[in-house]
Amino acid sequence: MDWYKYIKGWYPMFWSKEQVGTAVECEKITTAQYEEIIGEPYPTV
Repeated sequence: MDWYKYIKGWYPMFWSKEQVGTAVECEKITTAQYEEIIGEPYPTV
């Protein structure tokens, strides 16, 4: 499954910013893909 394409197609209607972040944590998408979808840098602690 192409998670990037799937998430990008459903954000923000059905995916929240937090859920997209979880996809990064679960290694479904990269931090660069997160930034492309959300439009801001991936948060780091």
